[in-house]
Amino acid sequence: MNGIQVDINRLKKGEVSLGTSIMAVTFNGGVILGADSRTTTGAYIANRVTDKLTRVHEKIWCCRSGSAADTQAVADIVQYHLELYTAQYGTPSIDTAASIFKTICYDNKDNLTAGIIVAGFDDKKGEGEVYSIPLGGSVHKQDYAIAGSGSAFIYGYCDKNYRKDFNKDETVDFVKHSLSQAIKWDGSSGGVIRMVILTKDGLERLIFYPDEYENL
Repeated sequence: MNGIQVDINRLKKGEVSLGTSIMAVTFNGGVILGADSRTTTGAYIANRVTDKLTRVHEKIWCCRSGSAADTQAVADIVQYHLELYTAQYGTPSIDTAASIFKTICYDNKDNLTAGIIVAGFDDKKGEGEVYSIPLGGSVHKQDYAIAGSGSAFIYGYCDKNYRKDFNKDETVDFVKHSLSQAIKWDGSSGGVIRMVILTKDGLERLIFYPDEYENL
């Protein structure tokens, strides 16, 4: 238009990406979200201590992978919609939050690079729930979900070692071991391992530094 041409694909190559290894795992009495903390721009590490775990409601959080700007914007929009929902109808379910994420990601699938995992604790059901929303905007309810560039290296490990009857401590170890392997093999993942634990008692945050997981 007017002789001005913009190569969108070239611009997208230089965007800040959450390279990423993220996961969320249900256990008997709650759910745990986990993520590495490396953000990259191409081969350059733009931030080594990013927080990829984002609160969208009191007991509903999401893990973000893909474009940092896209996923931050989507999470902010979902948080806004959930605040409106709460004012009108009361506490939203995790399914409601996942549906809003799905709608935004699907309606804008040609313009967004956003892979989201939504997880939370449902006080009415007394259990944790996990929903995966990959690129394209579909939604999948799962016992656990992994995503991001590092997830390709741990599908086999997770499939073999996950159990539905995990307690909290076993789930923390499972998430820590899984993400440590993803970080080990994926150049776009690294930094610290952050976790959010959601149970009937509320929220707990954990952080593991490289010297605590590198030798697992």
